Amino acid sequence: MFEIYVLNDYEAVSDKAFEVMQATLKAPKVTLGLATGSSPVGLYKRMVAAYQKGQLSMANVTSYNLDEYVGLDPHHPQSYYTFMFDHLFNHVDINPEQVHLPQGQGSMDSVTQAYESELAQHPQDLQVLGIGSNGHIGFNEPGSSFDSTCHVVKLDEGTRLDNARFFSRIEEVPQYAITMGIQDILRAKQILLIATGANKAKAIYELIHGEVREDVPCTILQKHPRVIVIVDQAAAEYLR
Repeated sequence: MFEIYVLNDYEAVSDKAFEVMQATLKAPKVTLGLATGSSPVGLYKRMVAAYQKGQLSMANVTSYNLDEYVGLDPHHPQSYYTFMFDHLFNHVDINPEQVHLPQGQGSMDSVTQAYESELAQHPQDLQVLGIGSNGHIGFNEPGSSFDSTCHVVKLDEGTRLDNARFFSRIEEVPQYAITMGIQDILRAKQILLIATGANKAKAIYELIHGEVREDVPCTILQKHPRVIVIVDQAAAEYLR
């Protein structure tokens, strides 16, 4: 079931996302699924500001991140480990021992199995998602099985092109990533999906109105009982 908010711009989208997050963090114990990319940056900025004002605490939070590039050192400037610590974890009171991110190095079979075991034991109270222009969620690219759990995926070339803006050149964008699977995402009690910009409009249309199919992974969210979708006017262009 979708709860949809169409707002004027990215700042308004981030304000609404923060409102949802703030309500979630009032529980005595919270497990968050967190995302990277440009979509949640405004949300994280607001969380940090609220913590600095004494209006928010993450001391009660256990976090699990969606994904990570395979082959990047955790301290690489474009690793999702670096992203999360730069944008959020270094600036709030979350216990570092309660922070979990999939590792992009080592034996991927061992890494995926270990991370999946953790995820299965700690279902998310709230999962934050962005959405790819091709409809991917996490790094579950078109064609990903709806039955998938944590796994390594070869990135779609469109995804690599979308992410190339964060690197010096396209050749530096990793070809593989480790990601929560579709089943890991669906395990969340509620999902907060953030999208802005005209390049996301077709994916948002498919999310809400498209046929549920593995070619467009986000469509499976139609089967989830509570998905909060917060988009700007540009991303909502094709919505009825």
